[in-house]
Order: sequence, then C-alpha cells, then structure tokens
Amino acid sequence: MRTRLSVLLMAAIVCLLSLSSCGKKVPASVPATIKNGMIELKTPPRAPGQVSALGLKCDPIDTVRIAFVGVGGRGTSAVSRYTHIDGVKIVAFCDLKQERLDICQNILKEAGLPEADNYLGPEAYKELCDRNDIDLVYIATDWVVHVPISLYALEHGHHVACEVPMMMTIDDCWKLVDACERTRRHCMMLENCCYDFFEMSALNMAQQGLFGEVYHVEGAYIHFLSEGWDRSETWRLDYNMENRGDNYPTHGLGPIAQVLNIHRGDKMDYLVAMDTPSYNGKVAAKKFRDADYCKDGDHTISLIQTEKKKLIEVQHNVYAYRPYTRMYQLTGTEGFANKYPQEGISVKGINGHTYVSQEVMDSLLTAYRPAFAKAIEEKAKTVGGHGGMDYIMDYRLIYCLRNGLPLDEDVYDAAEWSAVQELSRISLENNSMPVRFPDFTRGEWNVVDGFHYAL
Repeated sequence: MRTRLSVLLMAAIVCLLSLSSCGKKVPASVPATIKNGMIELKTPPRAPGQVSALGLKCDPIDTVRIAFVGVGGRGTSAVSRYTHIDGVKIVAFCDLKQERLDICQNILKEAGLPEADNYLGPEAYKELCDRNDIDLVYIATDWVVHVPISLYALEHGHHVACEVPMMMTIDDCWKLVDACERTRRHCMMLENCCYDFFEMSALNMAQQGLFGEVYHVEGAYIHFLSEGWDRSETWRLDYNMENRGDNYPTHGLGPIAQVLNIHRGDKMDYLVAMDTPSYNGKVAAKKFRDADYCKDGDHTISLIQTEKKKLIEVQHNVYAYRPYTRMYQLTGTEGFANKYPQEGISVKGINGHTYVSQEVMDSLLTAYRPAFAKAIEEKAKTVGGHGGMDYIMDYRLIYCLRNGLPLDEDVYDAAEWSAVQELSRISLENNSMPVRFPDFTRGEWNVVDGFHYAL
C-alpha cells in the first residue's frame, strides 16, 4: 500500500510539473512545460545556415512594384494612399470579390495611373506571387489567412507588409520569423498607431531622456464594435466567439514597445492575463450568430514584465459602450505623457502634479516631432488615413525600401506584438498563470542599441 501511495504521489508531482501528461495541458501551438511556476514555450532552433534578420538591409529599389492582396475597406484605402507616394508602381490587385477589384481600378484611373492586373479567388494570391515583377506584397485580408499568404510571398522572393494582427499563434510567429531570416526579405506588420503624431513625438521625448527612466507604460484597444459586426468584418465576431484573450493587442502595444526598446536592449519576459466574463460579447453572438457563447471576455488585461523589470499594461475591449481609447501612457522618473482621454505631458522642472499648459505642450510636441514627419505632415493630413498616420507609415515603408534601409517595424516586432493573443489565452485558461515570452531573436535581444528610425 505504501509503495502504491508513493507511486501516486510521484505521479501527482509529475502532473504539476509537466503540461503534457495526466490531463494537464496548456493549449499552446508549440510544446510547453511548467518551470518554477511559469509556463514556458519551446524555442525551436535556427535551421543550419539561417541567420538573424535584426537590422536587415536589402538592395535599394528605385521603383517599388507593389501588389495588393485583399482590397476590402483597409485595402482600398491603402490603394488610394499609394497613388500619392512617389517611387511606387501598382501592378496587381487580388480579392474574393470582383466589385472590389473594380473599385481599385477606378482609383487608379482617377489618379491618371495605368490599370493593374486583377486576380480573383481564394487561391489567386499564389498566381500573383508567382510573378517575378513584384517587389512588395501588401496584405489586407482577414486575420486567419495573413500567415499563409505572407509565407507564400516571402518564399517567392517578395517583401511583405501585412495588416494587424499579422500572426494568430506562437507557431505562426515562428514560421514568419524563420521565413524572413531564411529568405532575407522584409516582413513588416502594418502597425499604423506607431506613426500617430503624438506618439512619435512622445517616443522621441522618451529617447532624448525628457521623462527620465521610463518604467511603466500602458496601451489599449478599447473600441465599441459589437453592434456593427453585421455590416463589416463579420469574420471578426467569429474569431472572438472561438478565442479567449486579447485578440487585437498591437495597436496599444506597438508604440509603447518602441518606447521600451523591446528587442533593442530589453525584451518582454513574461505575461499574466485576467479577463471578465463575456456579457455584451454573448449578446452580439446571439444577435448575429444565434450562438449562446462567446469565449472572449468583454474586458481583458495583460500585464507584461520586461527583462529590465519595466512594466507594460495592455487592455482589450470591443464590447463596451465607452469612448475609443488606445490609452498610450508613459510614466518615467522625471515625466509623464498621456494621449487618452486627454493629451497631456508632465515634466520635472516645468510643472508638478498637473499637465503643462496647452501652449507648452504644443511647443514640445512640435520640437520633438521626427524631422521626416514634419516634412510630410501637411500632405499626410491631406491624404488622410486615421488622421495621417497611415500615410506616414506607407511613406516610411517605401522610403526604407527605396534606400536599402532597415524597416521601422521588423519581423520580430510583428511576432512579439502578435504573440500576446495566444500568450494571454494560455494564461487565462490556466488561472492567470505567468507565461514566459518567447525570445524570437533567439538570444540577440540586446544586440541593437535602442529603437531609432533609419535615415
């Protein structure tokens, strides 16, 4: 009896320490184990001959030949913006609906540009990517096909720019990291919020030391969507119904990750997530899908500790009757910046526990705005795209490709920011257990010294 009890006790201990036995399993897309009370995901080794893509530079492209895959709302807007950018030739469109292709052809016609080739159908992107006269594939489809299209484009020699979120699982993150390292082609997630005027200026202030040591940052995507899912992005409700966690983290996380120099001197170490029950999410699921469940909680909060013990807070809520906010808050030893609900800055030596005056803040925002943003600010606001930040993002992408420079947002950014989706789900489904962040740079997170725009 004593021997049997010992065996059972040992089995119980093994169950606590292993995620692959005794019915205890973390639903992860890559192998996982528990170590010291934390869930850790396996890092696959680099294939022989594969090298890091940190600071990846490619040969300059005088005229960037671009093809758009997915020309619904965001894709059509992107096509319109690119008619205003020098050094670009739009050569092809791909979509599931002919009417969307027709709209894009009309955009070219009105801009006085030649007609592009059309590709119609769910697999038509492959025929498009088989061409050898395309430099950049711009992907604005629904989330679930981002990775297969991106992989196919990379493997066929094209640079890739893809809407957010770029990856949906940790396994997908590794696939694109490896493909970028192997093919030596750029793979950028189109996180436009990194190019908001306030956020670019605040980033520069942080880099120049105006806030002292920045140790706590907040970002969010809080945007009431749940009554409009019958009109646009219907696949988004389907995804939220089936997936718990922060399903849209990058708008809030991207800009604050740049402030903390993530994989450029610091890295995200581990994550803990909590959420509420699904209230309005279930209402939307019942209304639009006649379903009695929604796995995504109405409000999700993820706390991330960095290697240097900085603290990141990211929130997600697309169900609440509340104003739009990405939060964007930076707290440092000598200052503070806040974008929502009111833009404000506090700086040691200028003010105490209140914001500086509007006049002083406007002066600071202008003084610290990156030079390239100042140069194209008027045109960006005229062309548009979320107040101009979309145009600045597009401009920077093309500028870097034409000049053979590293991109502002690389494949490691895409993986790190997108990874919060699955990591938050794993934490939530295991009673908010900490989950170790994969190091997608494979140990090279401190090789690059700080974030900066290549010029």
